[in-house]
Amino acid sequence: MPEPQEPQGAIAGTGAGGAMDLAASEATTLAPGGPGGPTAPARSLWSDAWHDLRRNPVFIVSGLIILFLVFISLWPSAIASGDPLDCDLANAQKSSSPGHPFGFDGQGCDVYTRTVYGARASVTVGVCATLGVAFLGSVLGGLAGFFGGAWDAVLSRITDIFFAIPVVLGGLVLLSVVTSSTVWPVIGFMVLLGWPQISRIARGSVITAKQNDYVQAARALGASNTRMLLRHIAPNAVAPVIVVATIALGTYIALEATLSYLGVGLKPPTVSWGIDISAASAYVRNAPHMLLWPAGALAVTVLAFIMLGDAVRDALDPKLR
Repeated sequence: MPEPQEPQGAIAGTGAGGAMDLAASEATTLAPGGPGGPTAPARSLWSDAWHDLRRNPVFIVSGLIILFLVFISLWPSAIASGDPLDCDLANAQKSSSPGHPFGFDGQGCDVYTRTVYGARASVTVGVCATLGVAFLGSVLGGLAGFFGGAWDAVLSRITDIFFAIPVVLGGLVLLSVVTSSTVWPVIGFMVLLGWPQISRIARGSVITAKQNDYVQAARALGASNTRMLLRHIAPNAVAPVIVVATIALGTYIALEATLSYLGVGLKPPTVSWGIDISAASAYVRNAPHMLLWPAGALAVTVLAFIMLGDAVRDALDPKLR
């Protein structure tokens, strides 16, 4: 005698802990991915963030501005054929004219050419300072958060000391004795006083990440500290650091212009927006165009990086979804 056949269906749990039969069509409908469709692959944090960024108009606009700034920083002669150091006192303070849309400064230099070439120094300082601050702060803060104990206590007291130093005042004191006209003393100063903020962010992010179950499981399986840091903790703790560093990049560009305006940042013959703004401040009543264009370029650049940082923060913060 043949055994009774069970109906072709699926078993689903009930809220009371029992089970109920589902028809095949119902089971297909409740399957992930829809009826007859494959299960959609799970996206990582980074792919999900990129998916959101591509649809964010703030990211698109700021990204295009930054790409343009990077382009003119690398190849300024592509849109400015003149020499920023080629000046003629006979043209001093003249307004715009054919071939010179931004006019001339107090030394007879073409303001348009100097504005274009000034992007190189500002972008170089901002990018290099941000990379240095992010690397140093992430390493020190990550190690302090992971190991804790005396290392964490000592680093916390050191960061408190650096937080107590006013940035502008520190720049006036430290950079006033530097005679080099390159960008590296300014970059080194920003890294020296900027790493504590990133260090605090990295420390808190690592402390949160190392308490997760997958880190504890890796530790129980005998994973080394290096492997846990590089493979399990760092990829899941780096997002806040990226957000803060992206927003801080615009701040470092503004800080370079401030220090150059005060006379302790970049020095001639380096072409910088801060130097041009400082030189134009004495002629602002008679020739406002000397101040308008470099100050406007600086404002747009800082705003673009801040907008980019806000867009990245919105994409990487799961609480804002």
